[in-house]
Amino acid sequence: MNVQKTLIRLFEERFGKAPSTVLPIEGDGSPRKMFRLVGDDYETTIGVIGPDAEENRAFLSYSRAFRSVGLPVPQIFAADESAGAYIEEDLGDTTLFDALTSARKRDGGDFPLSILPVYRRVVEELPRFQVEGGKVVDYTVAYPRAAFDRQSILWDLNYFKYHFLKLAQIPFNEARLEHDFGKFASFLLRADRGHFLYRDFQSKNIMLRDGDPWFIDYQGGRRGALQYDIASLLYDAKAALPESVREQLLNHYLDALSRHLPVDREKFKHFYRGYVLVRVMQAMGAYGYRGFFERKIRFLQSVPPAIDNIERIMQKEGLPIELPELQAVFERICESRTLRQRAARPQPGLTVHLGSFSYKKGYPEDTSGHGGGFVFDLRALHNPGRYAEYTELCGCDAPVIDFLEGVPEVAEYWNHVRGLIDNQVETYLARGFTSLSAYFGCTGGQHRSVYFAERLARHLRERFPDINVALHHREEGSWPARRALAEAGG
Repeated sequence: MNVQKTLIRLFEERFGKAPSTVLPIEGDGSPRKMFRLVGDDYETTIGVIGPDAEENRAFLSYSRAFRSVGLPVPQIFAADESAGAYIEEDLGDTTLFDALTSARKRDGGDFPLSILPVYRRVVEELPRFQVEGGKVVDYTVAYPRAAFDRQSILWDLNYFKYHFLKLAQIPFNEARLEHDFGKFASFLLRADRGHFLYRDFQSKNIMLRDGDPWFIDYQGGRRGALQYDIASLLYDAKAALPESVREQLLNHYLDALSRHLPVDREKFKHFYRGYVLVRVMQAMGAYGYRGFFERKIRFLQSVPPAIDNIERIMQKEGLPIELPELQAVFERICESRTLRQRAARPQPGLTVHLGSFSYKKGYPEDTSGHGGGFVFDLRALHNPGRYAEYTELCGCDAPVIDFLEGVPEVAEYWNHVRGLIDNQVETYLARGFTSLSAYFGCTGGQHRSVYFAERLARHLRERFPDINVALHHREEGSWPARRALAEAGG
């Protein structure tokens, strides 16, 4: 509630009145909390609460700097840095990754040609961030370091070692691997590192609004090598770009870069191979930590395409310098059938049983047979059933949905429910369990409980397309509208 009050205050200061609706936005593993605030006149903003003050400071500073030279990033409308809160321009919900996924479903193929012009525009914008943006950003606010230096590189390499290799049980000789890491870092540091490094330049951090690319999540930016960001985009594991498309886009990027500064293409590509590898290793460290340790199955789903990336690099060009232990590690990863298949894909057969019920008629019966799960008591939330205009309606109907989503504590309760169930589903998938239940109870089993059960069903079907969701409203036959329909023979 206090989180939302801060954002509501910022919205009111900016637009002169409070928002009519505050909706939580699902996160991607970040500790930041995000909301969409909507005004009566359809003004919309994105509200962010970030627990890390230094990360917030970097994002706000970079955003203002980039806007000053016309780069397409969200405008910051208002901020309260002491509270870790700010509201920014709403760029919509469609990421480049979403657009690529939709185009693949619609057009088929490894890489639909309809999405190629968008990617070309994205790689044309990247040099502007690196060169023009690099001239105006304040590197003193960079977090956690002002440059992608030796320490940063070794952090990424060790992230790969401890959170992927060890958790995936890939054998290696610690001393020899550390020696290779030192040599690899020295090689990477020989590249030109005098420009802005976006750090997380990948398809889920690029928004498409009216077909135009806009850019977010650059708070980890610092001074570094040009090769890193284009490698991040082209070797984005889940995007899985074909090799021919990568080569075409790399050359298009170099053409765009040459309009900003002289480019030695052969030298650029020599170091590019190394930066592709360090970026892939950093990403695999994240997949390992989020997947093996935190049991978030969607991160493990990125492991097979990341392995494919490593295999293509090893087969096509090999390592840029001699690194025998690292090469042996890569070979062991590529040979692992477990990583390519079983450990990285959700186990089939998980069914989540959802339902609504009235406490007046007791707890719902467990029909799943596994005897476990959750029961959420919603009776402390404001009840639309108290108002005459909602008595004939249920939690599926738009007026009831609008009523509940206008109640701040409903959004807060939903956040807790979603986080709890998401973690449970991810753990059940990772462990091969087949059944989970979550039931919502309220006074009549008609409004609040139905709303939450329906909303959770939609959320789980979107986020976990491979699971089965079974939804049952126990009191449906006693809802006034349903009862009247039944009595009329409908």
